[in-house]
Order: sequence, then structure tokens, then C-alpha cells
Amino acid sequence: MKNRKFDLEDRLVSFAADIALFCKELPNDFMGQYYGNQLLRSGGSSALNFGEAQGTNSDRDYIYKLSLALKELKESRVNLRIMSKIHYGSEEVRIKLLDEIEQLIKIFATIIKNKSKF
Repeated sequence: MKNRKFDLEDRLVSFAADIALFCKELPNDFMGQYYGNQLLRSGGSSALNFGEAQGTNSDRDYIYKLSLALKELKESRVNLRIMSKIHYGSEEVRIKLLDEIEQLIKIFATIIKNKSKF
């Protein structure tokens, strides 16, 4: 088995796609549209902001873009926790998404913390 380098961008793209598929399956009622649309935006935004961070010219701008991605991940976490409370969407998928969000939040917080030291 070939050792593959960990790729955060690939992980964020997969996360955004999983969020999109989760939102696609939500009921087409007021709550589904409201929370689904918001989750779709925040879940995808973390990957897009990370992509923007890759093209920055300074550490300060890089940290800023990663901070935006982190903010969007935290927003997605709260949204999914609300959906958990109201039993909305697939519980199994929500649990997997929440687990991935927690891991990504820790990764981003660590990167920001380490990059801010310099």
C-alpha cells in the first residue's frame, strides 16, 4: 500500500460534498430549506476559504483566511446540533458529519495557533 500524504484540501472537499448530499435529502419544508440552505453555505465555505488561503501572499492573510474557514466550520457544527435537537435529517449522517467537523476544527485551530507564533 502506497503511503499517501495527508491532504487537508481533499478532506474539506469531501466534507463539503457530504454536506451537500445531506442537505439534498432534507425535507422540502420551511425548516429543511432554512437550515439546509444555511448549512450548505457554511459547509462549503470552509473548503472555499481554505482554497483562498493557499493563494495568499502573507502569513497574516493566510491566518485570516483559515480563521474564516474555522468560523464556518463552527457555524456548521451549531447548525447540525440544532438539527440533532429537532431530529432533522439522517441521524447516522449527522453524527458522521459532526465527528468530521470536530476533527477539522481541531486541525484548523492548531494550524492557526502554530502559524501565529511566528
